[in-house]
Amino acid sequence: MKKLLASALAAAVLSATALTGAVALAQEPAAGAAQPIDGIAAVVDEDVILKTELDRAVNNILAQYAGRENQLPPRDVLERQVLERLVLVKLQVARAQGTGVRVTDQEIEQTIANIAAQNRVTPEQLRQQLAREGTPYADFRTSIRDELLIQRLRQRFAQSRVTVSEAEVDAAMAAQANAGSQYHLAHILVALPEGATPEQIATAQKKIEGVKGLIDRGEMDFAAAAVRYSDSPNALEGGDLGWRSVDEIPSAFTSLMRNMKAGDVTAPIRGPSGFQLVKLVETRDASQAAPALVTEYQARHILIRVDEQTDDAKAKAKAETLQARLMGGADFNVLAQENSQDQSSASRGGELGWFTRDEFGPEFGNAVASLQQGQVSGPVRTQAGYHLIKLEGSRQADVGDKNRRAQVQETIGRRKLEDEWNRFLREMRGEAFVDVRVGKAAETTDTPAPATSGG
Repeated sequence: MKKLLASALAAAVLSATALTGAVALAQEPAAGAAQPIDGIAAVVDEDVILKTELDRAVNNILAQYAGRENQLPPRDVLERQVLERLVLVKLQVARAQGTGVRVTDQEIEQTIANIAAQNRVTPEQLRQQLAREGTPYADFRTSIRDELLIQRLRQRFAQSRVTVSEAEVDAAMAAQANAGSQYHLAHILVALPEGATPEQIATAQKKIEGVKGLIDRGEMDFAAAAVRYSDSPNALEGGDLGWRSVDEIPSAFTSLMRNMKAGDVTAPIRGPSGFQLVKLVETRDASQAAPALVTEYQARHILIRVDEQTDDAKAKAKAETLQARLMGGADFNVLAQENSQDQSSASRGGELGWFTRDEFGPEFGNAVASLQQGQVSGPVRTQAGYHLIKLEGSRQADVGDKNRRAQVQETIGRRKLEDEWNRFLREMRGEAFVDVRVGKAAETTDTPAPATSGG
């Protein structure tokens, strides 16, 4: 049987990974292992991270790197990196709950049933497998709840903060027509808080210059330096950003990429997030790339219109009432047939067929893209009114001329969401009270020696 997947740590990665994502559940710490008296690894505002939580998350990473342990930093550095991810999980869950995001017991159980089905086991077999692996079912269930809360928070964020204009799509398509290269990139980020002081800027600059010196002198390869020193959410993946086309690279980096060769690392670059080093791993012609794909979605919806007869407040209230009925077990198809004011789809139970992300507008598209299969959104406001959306499936389709514009729009939206979300996380982290009580992370910041003039 495959290792069962998903944990609180998976949520901290904050990628588009499904709930059955890439972190295997680890064993509980061995009986009798030394523990701090209070068992607390960190205090995060009004919450705590227990030492057992940290140990389990670190063991997840160690299990992933079995046989490749030399690619990981020393244990104390790894603990600091993982603890920071757990801190972000606590902060996001608290923010979600504080802004009214809710997840019902039924939704949690449905998600667990989906995970079981994807691993070809029954929910009871899943529970038994977790017990054999030393993971309490209550802890697993809590991690699923946290992941769902964070997904909903990210969904709201995307709806309110991320838009892609037609002009941006036009510019990106023009750039694609004139540039046939794609770039495989990796980066190291030394983050700066909003309104950083001169002292904070100087410290960050000293750190990034020290990291560059280590790489230039051959004392550490780029991926290892990213794991050890980067503040980016993808640090434990060696800073890998994957393949990027021109429209997926910030304009400040585009000209640099064209003048670099594979293996080159930029000098420190000051950006809105802090200081970065960017490595060009390799380059390829766009014709060598896999076929361009666009995500298509299959969904149902219930529309409550805002019009002369129904004002915004009444329409939203009705949508919320229907949402409550769905959470209580009502059948989506039946409610759509009885209540949806979209005449073209109501008779089909709200079925919309297959469509691209922004075919029904950016607000609708952002909401659909943030859902897991089988999940129902909260009320989503568009020009037509309020929608409840149920995602039934998604697929990758070849991009023909018809869909190329949609693919470019999706790419830009994904990049902008990534940038904005990471900025939001840094702001939230900077505003939080965090008291670290374990390891060197409780005492100091790991900073390499600066590069020497002869390095």
